[in-house]
Amino acid sequence: MIYDLPKVRGVLTAQKDLSSLTWLRVGGPADWLFQPADTEDLSFFLKNLDPQIPVFPMGVGSNVIVRDGGLKAVVVRLSPRTFGQIEVNELEVTAGAGALDSRIAITAAAAGIDLTFFRTIPGSVGGALRMNAGCYGSYTADVFVSAQVVLRNGTITTLCANDLYFSYRNSRMPKGAVITSVTLRGGSADPDALFAKMQDQIVKRDATQPTKERSAGSTFKNPAGFSSTGLSNDVHDLKAWKVIDNAGLRGARLGGAQMSEKHSNFLINTGSATAADLEGLGEKVRKKVYDSSGITLEWEIMRVGDPA
Repeated sequence: MIYDLPKVRGVLTAQKDLSSLTWLRVGGPADWLFQPADTEDLSFFLKNLDPQIPVFPMGVGSNVIVRDGGLKAVVVRLSPRTFGQIEVNELEVTAGAGALDSRIAITAAAAGIDLTFFRTIPGSVGGALRMNAGCYGSYTADVFVSAQVVLRNGTITTLCANDLYFSYRNSRMPKGAVITSVTLRGGSADPDALFAKMQDQIVKRDATQPTKERSAGSTFKNPAGFSSTGLSNDVHDLKAWKVIDNAGLRGARLGGAQMSEKHSNFLINTGSATAADLEGLGEKVRKKVYDSSGITLEWEIMRVGDPA
């Protein structure tokens, strides 16, 4: 689709193949891909972009299936090179939205700040905030201070926790808003102890998850949900992998898509999967789990775009 786009200092690419930008390596093209030069460039672009044109913010593509027909929108992708800076101030860490979660954990640990649970979360901090990512009983909501965002009308503003209405694996971000930086606050701890803790997490992750395969992390949310205290709680016995196993779906396949033999809540591209294979297998799993247990699994992976 041809849009009348504002003149920018960043990079605009027409009909950009999005499969190369997602961890699952599937999906069709976006009408346009915009990589802004900086926050001001992004603000100018959104302010002057026709408000009827949809905008889809995309991080490093770690938690998304782009359907085979592509995305009729302007995809905004913040480069880790441009939006990946990390600054430490006492117990607070402010990171550009393109900064990888693992880098934030490592930088914080070196400064004696405990954000260790970010070490094994795939993706960038902008995506982690949007989906309230977490593991080992800790979530982004628990350490979140504030975020700078550019609204769809180009306004640059700051959001705090009360603005985001955090819930299990979700935050209520204004439609069309693009996160540009996130400030987190962790507890004080000994750096050596933090690095040892992260190493233990990596060993545990690699032993239980298909980290060498093409996946997008956990496919479905745990049925446990969200605690009544408002802080994320993911330590209940009922897990998505367990109900998938109970339905006999560990290792299930559809085309080039497979539910991992190593961790049955990981949807993997064995090398030849289409987006339709991946989403179709996911829907098959949801149906069979419901049939066997009465539990409706909710997607954790975002699915966007049009079918082929």
